[in-house]
Amino acid sequence: MWVPRTRGAVSGLALILLGLWGALIPFVGPYFSFSFTPDEAWTWTSARGWLEVLPGAVTVVGGILLLFSANRAVAGFGAWLGVVGGAWFIVGPVLAPVLHMGDPGSPTATRPGIQALQQLAFFEGLGAVILFFGAVAVGRLSLRSHRDVRRAQRLADTHVADTAAP
Repeated sequence: MWVPRTRGAVSGLALILLGLWGALIPFVGPYFSFSFTPDEAWTWTSARGWLEVLPGAVTVVGGILLLFSANRAVAGFGAWLGVVGGAWFIVGPVLAPVLHMGDPGSPTATRPGIQALQQLAFFEGLGAVILFFGAVAVGRLSLRSHRDVRRAQRLADTHVADTAAP
């Protein structure tokens, strides 16, 4: 069950940073005219909580587990949290009206190109990047490398030598 901490380090760090972006951008974006309605900094709405803060926090927790765990099961759970957080960023705004979670709002930019950038940076694009890093981590953790097998053999040989010694 041991896995080197470096196995999920890059993905874990990326998930932490992307999760922080997703959870905080709705609150700090209005300071630099990059926001969804309501265009007010540090304004809490149920839609922001369900569609941005929750998946961002889940992604950050997953990234922390992935970054700091040397246990394959715990790191794998962290990677799957990243996958779930990314998927929720993608499908959450579509399901919000159906699940009565509030209105995610609309981009505040007036130019269509900037509106598309805001939509991608807040939801779908962010979710896709998070989903990518989570899936890479799941894949890396799902296999046993030659280094993992050699370490397990060394531990088994040490254990046999310790039990055989008088």
